[in-house]
Amino acid sequence: MMRSVGTLTRADLAETINRKLGFSRAESLDMVESILDKMSDSLAKGENVKISGFGSFVLRDKNERIGRNPKTGIEVPITPRRVMTFRASQLLKERIAKGE
Repeated sequence: MMRSVGTLTRADLAETINRKLGFSRAESLDMVESILDKMSDSLAKGENVKISGFGSFVLRDKNERIGRNPKTGIEVPITPRRVMTFRASQLLKERIAKGE
């Protein structure tokens, strides 16, 4: 039986940078924050973010449409909005399938 073993955090990423690259803990955390800020800023500007060998964060604009309240059946308009999806790279999909 497969199950989740935990959650990767900013601190975990910083710890890995600290251990593998030798930056201080503060420098490592700053680096993680800088990368996440750059990704967030790009997405906020409407740019997709692609990380080779990992995957892509893709933005889509959804038009207004009619939805239905599942409890009452009443139709309601769903406002237009921008959504983000993540598409894993083929390499990541293969690693996940193998459990590496």
